[in-house]
Amino acid sequence: MGELTNTLVRRRDLLTLGVASAGAALTDAVVAEPAAAKSVDLKDKRKSRYQANSAEVRNFYRVNSYPVR
Repeated sequence: MGELTNTLVRRRDLLTLGVASAGAALTDAVVAEPAAAKSVDLKDKRKSRYQANSAEVRNFYRVNSYPVR
């Protein structure tokens, strides 16, 4: 019982402990505050966007009907 243990603490060990503590605190702060998601309007999500008579579609088929050289 009378024995004293001589524990050596190096600077590198203290630095590792400090970095690990800071990382844990940062992770806890990020996890604790979840990001708010935008609500999705299903009506807009499901509407059709393809328009067969649009100028872009007509131009695509006009250009691709050129004869092959």
